[in-house]
Amino acid sequence: MVALPQIICLVAKLHSSQLRLLQLLSSTIDNPLTIREIQIELNISSPSVVHHHIEQLEKKGYLKRNPSNPRDYHILSEPERQVAYLNLYGMAQCGPNGSILDGSPIDKIPIASRLIRFPVEEAFLVEARGDSMAPRISPGDLVIAQKRNTAGHGDLVVCVNDSTVLIKKIIFDNRKIILHSENPLFSPFIANEDISIQGIVRGIIQQFG
Repeated sequence: MVALPQIICLVAKLHSSQLRLLQLLSSTIDNPLTIREIQIELNISSPSVVHHHIEQLEKKGYLKRNPSNPRDYHILSEPERQVAYLNLYGMAQCGPNGSILDGSPIDKIPIASRLIRFPVEEAFLVEARGDSMAPRISPGDLVIAQKRNTAGHGDLVVCVNDSTVLIKKIIFDNRKIILHSENPLFSPFIANEDISIQGIVRGIIQQFG
């Protein structure tokens, strides 16, 4: 969570309601409020006005929300640049410590920061290979992932299993971790005990042609 004095210093030029909203969102990030609760807490005239100020904070680059879960959000200490250059990693091999992220990126790809619904410093790209995740992910597609070393049941992850970089759906079955493909031609299999989760898949940039 961003410290409140830092917020006040950095966004002093924001509309007073937006500044108060940003302070409230920062202080309640571990227990997010509903729009109605925000309206009451800040004594704002209507939910639509709350929505307006939230959208303005997003446009100005101080707030990022998960589109599928608006209560999952990130407060940014300062606006991000409009274009971010994300590291692109191949899936042929891991880095020296068994992680895809400790190897050298094969390229840097410019992406509009507004398309990434989490802090861009947590984002990386991998280029998919094979058709085990088809039709959702095709060979050559660029997968946007958020750096994470843990995942929830059913999450789509970039992981390293048996020294191989994979994109799979992760299923927890008692003490076992099962890796599932989207393509029914590929059978699920039990992950190694030392499986390493590299990130959660957040988006797919499809390659055509």
